[in-house]
Amino acid sequence: MTRRTMFQTLASAPLLAGAAAEAAPRGMPSPKIRDVQVIATEPAGVRLTVVKILTDQDGLYGYGCATFTQRADLVNEAVTKYLKPFLVGKPADRIEDTWQACYDSSYWRNGPVLNNAIAGVDQALWDIKGRMAGMPVYELLGGKCREAAACYSHASGAEIPETIDNARKLMAEGFKHVRVQVGVPGMAGYGSARNGTRVAALHDDPVFDPAVYMRRAIQLLEESRKQLGDEVELLHDVHERVTPNQAVNFAKAIEPVRIFYLEDALSPEDIDYFRQIRSQCATPLAMGELFNNPHEWTPLIANRLIDFIRIHVTQAGGLTPCRKIAAFAEIFGVRTAWHGPGDVSPVGHMANVTLDVVCYNFGIQEYSGFNDREREVFQGCPELKDGYLYPNDAPGWGIEIDERAAAKYPFGYGERGTHKLYNGGWGVIRKPDGTVIKQ
Repeated sequence: MTRRTMFQTLASAPLLAGAAAEAAPRGMPSPKIRDVQVIATEPAGVRLTVVKILTDQDGLYGYGCATFTQRADLVNEAVTKYLKPFLVGKPADRIEDTWQACYDSSYWRNGPVLNNAIAGVDQALWDIKGRMAGMPVYELLGGKCREAAACYSHASGAEIPETIDNARKLMAEGFKHVRVQVGVPGMAGYGSARNGTRVAALHDDPVFDPAVYMRRAIQLLEESRKQLGDEVELLHDVHERVTPNQAVNFAKAIEPVRIFYLEDALSPEDIDYFRQIRSQCATPLAMGELFNNPHEWTPLIANRLIDFIRIHVTQAGGLTPCRKIAAFAEIFGVRTAWHGPGDVSPVGHMANVTLDVVCYNFGIQEYSGFNDREREVFQGCPELKDGYLYPNDAPGWGIEIDERAAAKYPFGYGERGTHKLYNGGWGVIRKPDGTVIKQ
């Protein structure tokens, strides 16, 4: 059966829940949005928000990720109290028009709550569009330009030998790209465990000293390259926790290690300092995890001050704006590296990998695995094989959600520490003297 015949067969088949909708003949009314719902679930100890849009055609619906775990309740309210009444009755097949209307609807825009709410709607409409066409979303975007997306995963440890051992385990699983992080004795670290007794400080919160961290991280990267060899691509995340001048020095110091990229060396408030880093070393730079606003990423891309744009897709507003960001970045030789941590639902991960396989300037994809509870709730997750992530070939995102299973894991399920105390938000870390550290 040819691909064309297959799609014709799908389009003419009886409509089933979760299957491709029968394509409407020309002149027939477009499907209308009948309802907008929120599925709030926490199967992996992280708050996930999924938007479900139902249409007036029986069995035709779609899912979109709207996860902003640190302010999840606010996003859920934004969807149900503001976007739902705005959207009900509107055509479900006019994605660009709907995105622009939602974007303008609050007057003040580019905030993370609104962007994530819009992203859930946007991705759900793309899911519907794919189901209507009987095609995966990547086919609607022009088809694949690579078979799968190369991924990196996270190796960490309280001590450098532990991190290197964990990196070797990932390499044995087929990963050719590994992010390495190590703890700082007595201090809070990012992406790694703390070892040793807490250092003395003038406060009771977790302690972090940027200078001590930098020395430790440089040692880690040098030892990782020495022991793991040149076959593996190394990545490291600063997580915006150093001053701009320290970021310049750090990027210069690790240049001989030849890492794949240095992530988030600066906070969004300090991005002008990328000019100094660029002028003094060739360390590849990735930035964008905290970006919400085009004014943040546009100058970095247009002036070629970074090598990888690393936006969290829902924070930017969904698939619709991010495919434009990728096209813009391609003109300037900047590659994509979409944010893909555990606080992205499997629907969001499918949107990531869809962009990965259709965009020529793809760079790398962050990978976070799915536990058994997530797979119970989300059926049709992207699949990993030998360090490559593959999109589902079923229509739309190819994901179905078991809402009864989702209800078994309400917000608060499996929580611990500051995530429980602050309703999913980040805690505070400070320098020894009490100064709050950006993160």
